[in-house]
Amino acid sequence: QVRLVESGGGLVQPGGSLRLSCAASGSVFAIAAMYWYRQTPGKQRELVATISSGGTIHYADSVKGRFTISRDNAKNTVYLQMNSLKPEDTAVYYCSAEVRDLGARRDYWGQGTQVTVFS
Repeated sequence: QVRLVESGGGLVQPGGSLRLSCAASGSVFAIAAMYWYRQTPGKQRELVATISSGGTIHYADSVKGRFTISRDNAKNTVYLQMNSLKPEDTAVYYCSAEVRDLGARRDYWGQGTQVTVFS
């Protein structure tokens, strides 16, 4: 079992920055990868960034060069630094943990944090 708690969302003007945090607790040793997703009403959840336990990182094309995913293993926390924010980045952001247990995969989700970019 893994529990995820996100924080750091809020209101920001275009061009501004926010840093989201996702603190994991529980069976963190079994986490194979961490993900940041985002979702707006009426749209499918979009994968924004990934960081694996080995440190491999991937970004959606829409955020490359603006967002940075990182982790602090000592704090069991993953971050999403978001710079040069645009109105289209407005969404609820979720972190997710991929857990591998005896070969089986299970995904855990946080509660989400709202990011609103407005003029």
